[in-house]
Amino acid sequence: MSEQKIPQVTAKRLPLYYRYLEKLHAIGKKRVSSAQLSDALQIDPATIRRDFSYLGELGKKGYGYNVNYLLQFLRDFLRQDEVSNVVLVGVGHLGTALLGYNFYRSHNTKIVAGFDADPGKVGQEVDGIPVYSMERFAEVRELHNVEVAILTVPANVAQATTDRIVRSGIRGILNFTPARLTVPPHVRMHNIDLTIELQTLIYFLKNFPIDEYVPPLELPDPTREG
Repeated sequence: MSEQKIPQVTAKRLPLYYRYLEKLHAIGKKRVSSAQLSDALQIDPATIRRDFSYLGELGKKGYGYNVNYLLQFLRDFLRQDEVSNVVLVGVGHLGTALLGYNFYRSHNTKIVAGFDADPGKVGQEVDGIPVYSMERFAEVRELHNVEVAILTVPANVAQATTDRIVRSGIRGILNFTPARLTVPPHVRMHNIDLTIELQTLIYFLKNFPIDEYVPPLELPDPTREG
């Protein structure tokens, strides 16, 4: 399938749709409406219809969406049948936790190696994932055809580490460090600052209280009837 240009906010929601459609498919649902998706995912139905409209004519008015067709379409579009190997740099407390997690809910993303500067960690395994020295980064990256790295190193070495892995061929970085890093134009970086996220959550709870419970986005249950 040829690449299609869609808004980044839409692209971020597509995996969420895909995961929920997998749940519907697993329990034998044949079709679903945008209103039903909206109830489950807490996304406005007009937004859902607009998101899908960027991908073509996927539904029928008065019928909704065929679950099997939409699931297969998104699988192809998101390349869910292709496994993307990822590496993690910085096997501290957070890095070790992420190695243990290893995207267990994703069939197409896999951490294949960890890297650390501590000689005591090099040569060890975390949940079956080997930990290498940084001297072997370029070799291991090429062996596994890795383009994406998760960065969980201390902030004071984050930029130097970033420069090194980019020179070795990394094109995407998920940055868990508090440092704001500089990368070349051809490299995409997403910053995940847990402190900022927590502070933002606390701020919103204190200043924008909600009066009723909103079901969590992460685990909508398609087996529950409204």
